[in-house]
Amino acid sequence: MKLKIAATLSLFLAVCFNGKSQIIIDNTPTPTDLVTNTLIGPGLVTSNITFVGNAQQRAFFDGTGSNIGLADGVFLSSGNVGDVVPPNQPTTGTFGAPGDPDLLTVAQSVTSNPNAGGINATQDAAILEFDFVPNGDQVVFNFVFASEEYTAFINSVFNDAFGFFISGPGYAGPFASPAAFPNGAENLAVVPGTTDPITISTIYVDPTQAPPLPPSLNASYYIGTPVGHSFNGFTIPIEIRFDVICDSTYHFKFAVADCVDDFLDTGVFLEGGSFQAIPVDLSLETNVGNGQFGDSVIFEGCGTSADFVFTRPSCQSGDSLYVEVDIAGTATNGIDYGLIPDSVLFLPGSTEIIIPFDAFQDGIFEGYESVIVTVTNILPNGDTIVTTGTIWLLDNLQVEANAFDTTIVCMQDSLEVFVEGLNGVPPYEFVWHAIGDTLPDTSMFVTGTPNGSYDYYVTVIDACGFEDVDTLTVIVDQTLFVDAVLSGPASSCLSDGWVSANVVGVTEVIGLPFYNWSGPGQGGAISVDGTATPQVLPTGWYYFTVQDDVCFAEDSVFVDVIDPPIADFTMNVAAGCSPLVVEFTNTSQNSVTFEWDFGNGNVQNVTGMGSQTETFLTDAIVTLTSYDASGCPSDTQQSISVEPCGCTDPTATNYNPTATIDNGTCFYPIPSVEAPNIITPNGDDLNDVFQMIITNAVNVDLVIINRWGNVVHESNGLNPTWNGKTPNGTLVGEGTYFYKYSATGPGLNPEPVVGHGFVQVVIEK
Repeated sequence: MKLKIAATLSLFLAVCFNGKSQIIIDNTPTPTDLVTNTLIGPGLVTSNITFVGNAQQRAFFDGTGSNIGLADGVFLSSGNVGDVVPPNQPTTGTFGAPGDPDLLTVAQSVTSNPNAGGINATQDAAILEFDFVPNGDQVVFNFVFASEEYTAFINSVFNDAFGFFISGPGYAGPFASPAAFPNGAENLAVVPGTTDPITISTIYVDPTQAPPLPPSLNASYYIGTPVGHSFNGFTIPIEIRFDVICDSTYHFKFAVADCVDDFLDTGVFLEGGSFQAIPVDLSLETNVGNGQFGDSVIFEGCGTSADFVFTRPSCQSGDSLYVEVDIAGTATNGIDYGLIPDSVLFLPGSTEIIIPFDAFQDGIFEGYESVIVTVTNILPNGDTIVTTGTIWLLDNLQVEANAFDTTIVCMQDSLEVFVEGLNGVPPYEFVWHAIGDTLPDTSMFVTGTPNGSYDYYVTVIDACGFEDVDTLTVIVDQTLFVDAVLSGPASSCLSDGWVSANVVGVTEVIGLPFYNWSGPGQGGAISVDGTATPQVLPTGWYYFTVQDDVCFAEDSVFVDVIDPPIADFTMNVAAGCSPLVVEFTNTSQNSVTFEWDFGNGNVQNVTGMGSQTETFLTDAIVTLTSYDASGCPSDTQQSISVEPCGCTDPTATNYNPTATIDNGTCFYPIPSVEAPNIITPNGDDLNDVFQMIITNAVNVDLVIINRWGNVVHESNGLNPTWNGKTPNGTLVGEGTYFYKYSATGPGLNPEPVVGHGFVQVVIEK
């Protein structure tokens, strides 16, 4: 049982943005306040705290009125932090501030985003950095990633980025780090269990995505329904855990930024108090494994003991550490188990303290008794960390051996006898004294013996070492048994086999013993009374029974066949397009002549094992009959499937409506597009609209870009047009505009026809 120690911080802050049943935002705390009073938990000392970005991009948050999943903490955004509070929308937080080169590298490295190579800039970066010294061997914190880019811009260039960059001893990476950390930094913000950075393109659920983009990726981490906040999508709380070296100095950088544009915002919520070093660990280690009851169960009087093991990181060994131990529960300290002290003290240089734990057997059945352990750790800086765990004491009942007595009549070669273990602690061992072995099994075999009563002794030993002995009695009451049955083989297609039986111990009275043979025969079953050996029999199973005035016995034997013919063949192909040419290979055995019936009206009688070749226009069943030298037959069948093949796509030029299998011969018309080079959007219904002449296309994507590289219009469909206006309805100015299109023709995976050009916009009065 592992008892993990966790710290809790309580905060009370004034707020600037709030509302009923929604997230609360306060952007008045300084970066130092956010780090030291909100983010950092026990076991860390911080310094050199800095923030790069606009003051409106950082805040304390209270998430209890939302479904962010974190109670409170630090919020960093690429936009205005207040926009996350409903009814605001995080869409217009534009500060015109620079981005971050590390975040650009992160955004471009998302291999699942086919447009990652088009990401050429980041903007409005919010960057919180600090140095820290851990008082432990691991550091942990929790966060939630959220974005307004969900879900419309998944796998696009607007793939906003964030990162958690660590630099210091044991870390080296491609990202920037302060001069005091020359080995660079690593990004810890990755999808759990992978090396993929976390972005809207690596964690999402979006059924509207069309192939080849998947409808979801790492969907178990995604939440798409906001409550009490305004982000379109966000992750569940995710834990970051990383190794450190005690008392060494590390640098940490939290960063988030927009990609390409600075319009829709993205944020990261960092849980308050969660950035902490892993503190003292307490475990209970038992010396008997009881998978049936769990590691927290100790058996009284089972030879079971345990150790309380207190451990702390080596970097804490220079100081004393006082740990208070409180024992409660239904079991009594010092009476039901060895006395546990109310405290332990780590002396300088000590990293482990072991306290033995023994449960006494008092002979009283009390059921489960609890031992509730509450541990209070008082750290050198005065912080206290409290944890509680429960151990269960269980009375050990005396194991019982329950052997099953058996009475047997007409026992043949051997008899299986059984025993079970009761009330003890599994697993059990079984010692059968008749054979002197310790076995894991609950049974053993005893061999046939003369009539009489026989005792076998078995000891059952449970996992605690307790044992019990029982006597298993086998009563044998028999004189009759079948000593042996014999058979001789039959020739192929002939009934010339034989069977024979030998019976001992017959008790004869009037009308008994009664003997009977039964089995296959010409025209049905045969029945032969008496011990005379039945002759001239076909192949098959034969059953022998005998009954006297004591018991009944039976046995069976098989009459085999000598080298029967076996028809068999293989085909190089069993299905395909008409006409289908098939080669048949004869693999028959013990045969000299063959009849091939190809199921298409063609029958061949041959005397050799040579292969056959046949052409099929329709489905057929092929039958091969083979004969041995005496004319005994054997046959086998296989099916041939023939399908009409051709182009099955109705959109193709060479579509074949009778074809059921597509043979890859489809070809399609190539789309063509003609575009105007001038429009006059003055409302006179003459040349007001940019409209292309399109043929052989099922969809055309159109993009219009101004001379500064800004997109002023996007549309798609069978005939996309542009009326010379921006998306907000404003008429563009006169000048030259760049257009590009991608026309997709029919078919499953058509290669799009792309083109571009310039169009002159003239505003005529």
